[in-house]
Amino acid sequence: MKAGNELFGTYQPAGSRLEALSVGWKYVLLLALTIPAIAAGRWWFSLASIVVTIVILVAARVGVRRAAGLSIGMVVVCALVVAVQALAGHVVTGVVVVENLVLALYATRVLTLTTPIPELVDGIAIACRPLRFFRVDPERIALAVAVMVRSLPHLLGAFDEVREAATARGIRRNPVAYVAPVVVRAVAYAHATGDALAARGLGEDDLAMSTDTTMAP
Repeated sequence: MKAGNELFGTYQPAGSRLEALSVGWKYVLLLALTIPAIAAGRWWFSLASIVVTIVILVAARVGVRRAAGLSIGMVVVCALVVAVQALAGHVVTGVVVVENLVLALYATRVLTLTTPIPELVDGIAIACRPLRFFRVDPERIALAVAVMVRSLPHLLGAFDEVREAATARGIRRNPVAYVAPVVVRAVAYAHATGDALAARGLGEDDLAMSTDTTMAP
């Protein structure tokens, strides 16, 4: 799962001050790093925010490579965004979009590289507690975020493994060799995730409600 690990990174205890900070303040830090840059919409502001974020990550003892490394897939996506905006005559806009995308990724690493996933999920659940007044289950929101955080690296890792297998068989340039196996793995992962959630009793209330509605006269 090399590509998956390169996206958000995995938590490894380092004993830094940022690691000891409560998860709530880390979420505040994430917002403080990203929202002003997105609101400003200036390339120099976004670039400065990226530099600050990298400095914070390095100070957290995660290493320069883990802090600022970008996978090949991410580089390709950024290049495509800039290319499309350049063709439309908005080069600066493309640069700002890419900078903010990279900034969001690095700011997310401030969380994922310094905090265990269970603590991140608990923090989201606590922050969403006021939504109970609107009949929204904060635990479900936290669970959805946890599934997303785990699923994206898994799917990227699956693509990386399929690409390496295709290269070993001499069919690297065949797009079908990438798409079909990755789709199969994605579907299998989705079914496995759904079965795991069902085994824990999640989703049963929704199913019961749907059944009652269908059987109602």
